[in-house]
Amino acid sequence: MAATMSNVEEIRSRVILGEYNITNVHTSDYPGNYPGYDDTWDMQKFQKNFRIDVVHLDESSMEFDMVGIDAAIANAFRRILLAEVPTMAIEKVFIYNNTSIVQDEVLAHRLGLVPIKADPRLFEYRSAGEESAEEEGSEIDTIQLQLKIKCSRNPRASKDSADPRELYLNHMVYSRDITWVPIGNQADVFADAVIGPVHDDILIAQLRPGQELDVIMHCVKGVGKDHAKFSPVATASYRLLPDITLLEPVEGEKAERLKRCFSRGVIDIQDVDGKKVAKVVNSRLDTCSREFLRHDDLKNAVKLGRLRDHFIFTVESTGILPPDVLVTEAIKVLMVKCQRFLNELDSTDLE
Repeated sequence: MAATMSNVEEIRSRVILGEYNITNVHTSDYPGNYPGYDDTWDMQKFQKNFRIDVVHLDESSMEFDMVGIDAAIANAFRRILLAEVPTMAIEKVFIYNNTSIVQDEVLAHRLGLVPIKADPRLFEYRSAGEESAEEEGSEIDTIQLQLKIKCSRNPRASKDSADPRELYLNHMVYSRDITWVPIGNQADVFADAVIGPVHDDILIAQLRPGQELDVIMHCVKGVGKDHAKFSPVATASYRLLPDITLLEPVEGEKAERLKRCFSRGVIDIQDVDGKKVAKVVNSRLDTCSREFLRHDDLKNAVKLGRLRDHFIFTVESTGILPPDVLVTEAIKVLMVKCQRFLNELDSTDLE
């Protein structure tokens, strides 16, 4: 690859966002590609450069930086979060009575997408041969839930009222109406756990007097690649850390315009010798919209790029497990995959 030494480091480490194109998008720091650079993979070098910095963490979302890895590994980690971290979800719906206007299959689908608060690490996968009968679920692989509700008229409602909330009782069926029915010794094992829907305000159906639902549900352990209802995250995404460089001093009115071209907090106006001068204070906040390229007097004053090996991850949990637990479980899944691959290589060498 023909490149001068002055821009080799930029090609190796940064994606450049130009006016009409994006360059350096492909990884090129593989062994032998650049004279004078030893790009042979080394464990000690990786351990020195790799790090994870947690930026934000609460009960439902997490933002962290993963630095020192290739995009392929970062994307593999993202896909594992989406599709290979197991959760518990409703798999079987036994409808004994449904006189609502919601069809049985639609009702079953809606119930299946309700996230269930239960730690999947405490359950086993249900074997394929145990899918034919309701009674075959056991306390180690199945959670049983029940939805039994009937709508009736409110005897205390005003005669002139037209509000269904006043006229009827139980006319709105929410996820809070789903109750847990312990199997075997589950009542003792999960005495301190609250098993049920993550959110209690998910609307399932609407009823009118005389209509009722009587449903038994079985939750099993599964992964998102089998069905989206098992995915533990509402979103799991990453972006590269923006890198903004001012190539020349930007002062006065130009500085004010430059500040407005970026997201709030990226550019600050500082007073230097009585002049307003633009400074980059927090490039992390930028969305890389390239708005400054619309201004002819600014487009050559700024260089916009992204650090190739600095990934900003955002993980939003559905509430089944905390986001930090999901990240830990995803790392474990990735480790198992790597070990399986190494075992296959060893077995091939033996043959």
